[in-house]
Amino acid sequence: MQQPQFGKAPSGKRLELLKQSPNFKEGSFQNIHFTPFITEGYSMIKITWDFIFGKFPRTTPIDTIPSIKTDLKALSKNENVLIWFGHSSYFIQLDGKRFLVDPVFSGNASPVPYTTRSFAGTDVYTADDLPQIDYLLITHDHYDHLDYQTIMKLKPKIRGVVCGLGVGEHFQYWGFDQNILIEKDWNETISISDDFTLHTATARHFSGRSLTRNNTLWMSYILQTADYKLYLGGDSGYDTHFEQLGKKFNGFDLAILDNGQYNVAWQAIHMLPEEVLQAARDLKAERLFPVHSSKFKLANHPWDEPLRTITELKDKNHPISLVTPRIGETVYLNDNNQLFSQWWREIR
Repeated sequence: MQQPQFGKAPSGKRLELLKQSPNFKEGSFQNIHFTPFITEGYSMIKITWDFIFGKFPRTTPIDTIPSIKTDLKALSKNENVLIWFGHSSYFIQLDGKRFLVDPVFSGNASPVPYTTRSFAGTDVYTADDLPQIDYLLITHDHYDHLDYQTIMKLKPKIRGVVCGLGVGEHFQYWGFDQNILIEKDWNETISISDDFTLHTATARHFSGRSLTRNNTLWMSYILQTADYKLYLGGDSGYDTHFEQLGKKFNGFDLAILDNGQYNVAWQAIHMLPEEVLQAARDLKAERLFPVHSSKFKLANHPWDEPLRTITELKDKNHPISLVTPRIGETVYLNDNNQLFSQWWREIR
């Protein structure tokens, strides 16, 4: 637990500062509403046993996941685009600014090597492929969103880091300049430029990289320019904050929501596909990009079930447009008519 990939718990002045947050109560950060880690009627022992020893079909693909290698360094800064790297990692270029969200390029979503390996074909990008990053956005400090090896390789390219309260302790421990760390509570704003604002917002989840939970804050983000609004949901269970944000911002051009690694046993902290669609509706989103799938096995559902199910549900009851790119495929943020293939149907 003393190895650097585990990070470091908040201490000193940082700890005293986060204790002043209205979301820090009784020694830890709390969700807005009661959020059980395990759904009533389930037990952690059974869940762990099933995950390790249970036999569930097609939790990992037999075939290689398809990808496209877009040259990120060659992108014109005038283009508003998004590039997905699998799971919840993606690159955004909007109004000339470059953002990188929750990057994991090490091939592993665990602090223990070779334990939670990425699917074949999903690691086509490395830190060397990235241009200079204006803002690294970290939604929370779980290993599948904050990867030590990736962060250290990206370190020279990162001009600013935005994260929840307490998460900066990891970065400071890893040798990052304190001056580029921007730690925020929920419902705060950062001015990117005259017509460009980054908002922090709530999520319904939890945090922790060791035996202590909720000593750092998890969150979602909104990127808002003069003519575009992008919601970055991070990890979240379904709750009232989606509807509140939809009303506050009067809808979004694109919502990125977690749709994968779910289970009824932990439904309060990860949405099921039908809840993802409801959250997008609550947000008044024109387009929905479902992420948190297709790279790691962190639940016992078939690897392609999240995309297959949300597509089927959307076709039946929801008019919203789905954004489902291959890894590395360019998503044009200003093109609401861009079409995407159902590429997962071709993979066993």
